[in-house]
Amino acid sequence: MISLHNHAVIWQNGAPAAASSMPADREKTIAYRILRAHDNSGGSGQMRITFDSLISHDITYVGIIQTAKASGLTQFPVPYVLTNCHNSLCAVGGTINEDDHIFGLSAAKKYGGIYVPANQSVIHQYAREELSGCGRMVLGSDSHTRYGAIGTMGIGEGGPEIVKQLLSNTYDIAAPEVVLVYLTGKPKQGVGPHDVAIALCGAVYKNGFVKNKVLEFAGPGVASLPMDYRIGIDVMTTETACLSSIWETDQQVKDYLALHGRPDTFRPLQPEEGAYYDAMIELDLSKVEPMIALPFHPSEAYTIRQLQEAPGDILRECEKRAQDQFGGKVSLRLTDKPIDGKLHIDQGVIAGCAGGMYDNIAEAAAILSGHDVGNGYFSLSIYPPSTPVQLELMKTGVQQSLMEAGALFKPCFCGPCFGAGDVPGNSALSIRHTTRNFPNREGSKPGDGQISGVALMDARSIAATARNHGELTAATDVDYTAPAPAVREYDRGVYEKRVYFGFGKADPEEELRFGPNITEWPAIPALSEHLLLKLAAVIHDPVTTTDELIPSGETSSYRSNPLKLATFTLSRRDPDYVNRTAAIRGLEASRQTGAPAPELLQVLKQAGVSPDLLKYTTVASTIFANKPGDGSAREQAASCQRVLGGGANICYEFATKRYRSNCINWGMMPFTIDEGTPFDYAPGDYVWVPNIKTAVENGASDVPALVITDSGAAPITLHLPPLTNDERAILLSGCLMNWYATQRK
Repeated sequence: MISLHNHAVIWQNGAPAAASSMPADREKTIAYRILRAHDNSGGSGQMRITFDSLISHDITYVGIIQTAKASGLTQFPVPYVLTNCHNSLCAVGGTINEDDHIFGLSAAKKYGGIYVPANQSVIHQYAREELSGCGRMVLGSDSHTRYGAIGTMGIGEGGPEIVKQLLSNTYDIAAPEVVLVYLTGKPKQGVGPHDVAIALCGAVYKNGFVKNKVLEFAGPGVASLPMDYRIGIDVMTTETACLSSIWETDQQVKDYLALHGRPDTFRPLQPEEGAYYDAMIELDLSKVEPMIALPFHPSEAYTIRQLQEAPGDILRECEKRAQDQFGGKVSLRLTDKPIDGKLHIDQGVIAGCAGGMYDNIAEAAAILSGHDVGNGYFSLSIYPPSTPVQLELMKTGVQQSLMEAGALFKPCFCGPCFGAGDVPGNSALSIRHTTRNFPNREGSKPGDGQISGVALMDARSIAATARNHGELTAATDVDYTAPAPAVREYDRGVYEKRVYFGFGKADPEEELRFGPNITEWPAIPALSEHLLLKLAAVIHDPVTTTDELIPSGETSSYRSNPLKLATFTLSRRDPDYVNRTAAIRGLEASRQTGAPAPELLQVLKQAGVSPDLLKYTTVASTIFANKPGDGSAREQAASCQRVLGGGANICYEFATKRYRSNCINWGMMPFTIDEGTPFDYAPGDYVWVPNIKTAVENGASDVPALVITDSGAAPITLHLPPLTNDERAILLSGCLMNWYATQRK
C-alpha cells in the first residue's frame, strides 16, 4: 500500500527514477517554483517568504491584531480574512464570544480586512472557495492551512508569523527538503480520503520521515481522485508533521477554480523534467483499506479489519496509552466495547475542513439510504464546511435524506475538532471524520474524572457503522450504490450578502470595539544577561501536544484575555503548573526589590555563583518535555507560558517548526539537549544559564548551564540550533512586540 524510499529520486518522463542530478534541481519541483516566486532572499539558503493572503479564525485573530496594533499596524497590506468558526458557540461565556466577533468586524473596517460572520464557513473551506489559485501562497494561524490540492501552498503558523506579514516583514525558513508522494491506482468503492490520510500518517509520522519538509503529490493516481477527495487527503498532511504540501494540477483543478469564479487563477503545475526530490513515498490507492486511527493520535493507524479481528489486544493498548498519559489518575475503558464479536461505537461525527466536504456527505447519504441510525446510544452529527456547500446539500436532497435517516445537521463550526461540540460521554468511543484525536481534544476533563476516546475514520465507514446502529463496519462491507458525480454548483450569494469585503478600503477613523474580555498583552521583559530557570513542569511523554500545553474547548471564550487564558495552561496535564509559576513569579518579584528570597541565595550558593549576579539575572519558569508542540499552530501554547513568567522550553526536539517559532516570537529560549541525555529532574529544581544574552548576541549554538537540585549542581549543555538574525533580535528584545517597538523608536 505505502512504501518509503529514504533516498533521492528525480522526475523523468513523468515518473520517478534513480537520482542522477544534484539537490540544486529541487528548483524544478512545483514546490520550489512557487516558493521562489514568493522568496525575497535572492536565492540564499534561508528563504524570506511574502504570502499572497492571510487567514485567521476567532480564537487567534484578536491576539494577532492586538499584537500588530501594538507593533505599529496601520492597514492590512494583503487580503487578511477573519473567519468565525471556532469561538462561535456564543452561549459559552455569555456574550464574551460575540464581543470578539464585533472586535473582528471593527478591525476589518479599520485596517481593510475581510470578515466572515459566525457559522458562514469554516476557515479552510473559505480559503479553498475564495483565496486559492495555482501558484499562490496562503499563511494561516491554524495548523491545517493546507490547500495544495488546488495548487496553492498553505502554511499554518502561530499568530506572530501573521503579525510579521501584516507589518510587511517576511516568513523566514531554511530552504526545505521536498518529498515526492507518487500516487498510483484508484481507490475501491467505500475507501475515502480519510482512509488514505490515516494510512499516510501511520507510515510517516512516528519515524519523522517528512518532518518540516514539503510533500509534492504527483503520479497517475492523482487523475483518479475527485477534488473533494484530494482536498481531504491534503488537509491531513498537517498530521504528518510536514511543512506544507502541493499537488500537480489538471482539468479537475481548472474546473474547480472556474466553478468558484476564478478561472483566471488556474495554470498547469507539474514537476519539470529532472526535478530532484530528497525522498519518495509510493502510495498505491487501489490497495488502501478502510482505516481507523485509535486514540490518541492520527498515526495510531489500523485497518478496520485488523481491529475487528483482534479488538481486545488493540483496545487494551489504547487503555494502556491512556494510563501512561494520565499517570493513572483516570482510566479509559474500551475493552468492554466488543460485545458478541461486534465492536460497539457510541457516537459518529462528520465535520469541518476534513470530513464536511460535499462528496463525503453525499456518499454517507447513499450508504444510509433506506436505513437509519437507530434509537439506541449511537448518534450521528454532520457539520457542513460552508453555507454554499450546505445550500448544495439541501438543493440536491442529500441533507434531507440524511436527516430522514436520523442524522443531525449542525452549523458550519469547527467545534468537534477541538472539544467544543458533541463532547462524548465518559469512556465513550466516538468515531469522527475530523482532523485530530489527541487526548482531551474531544472535550473530556480528566481532572474531573472524565475521559473519552476519539477514533478517526472516513465518512463512508462512519455511515456504514451508523447503518448498523453503532456496530463498527467498514464501508467496503456494505452494499450501496455510490452517487454519480454531480454537476456541482457554487452559490456565492450568501457571501456577497453577509461577508464584509474591506480589503483596500481601510478606514483609520473607524474605532476598534472592545468587550470587557479583550485585554492588552502584559509587559514582557527583555532578555537579561543571565537566566535562573526553575522547573515548573517535567513531562516525559513521547510527545506533548499544544492541546495539552493550553487546552482547547472550554478555554475558547478567554482567547482574547491573555492572563485569564493563561490560568488554563497545562491544566489537563499538570494541574499544579499554574500555582508553581505563581510562586516563581514571587521569587522574581523578591529579586527585583533587591531583597531576594533566601531560596535564591541558597541556589546560587550551590552553583558557586556570587549573589551579586542576581542584579543581572531574571528568575523565570521553564518546562521540560521530550518533544513539545505537536498539533495546533495556536500561539497561546507559548504565550500563556510567557505571561506566567516562562523563560524557556527545554526538550530533546521540538515536535513542529511552528511551536518552536511561537516560543521564539514570545521570547522563550528554545533550548534542546542531546538525545539520550538523562533529564531526571523534577519541578522545583533549577537551571542556571549564565551569560545567555551574550550567547544569543554571538550566535552561540552551545550554552553551558548547571542543573541545581537539593543534592548539588551538575553541568548540562543546552543547545540553540541556528537562529536567524531576526530571531536573535526578537529573543534579545523579549518578544516580537518589543522588537517591533524598538524598531519604531
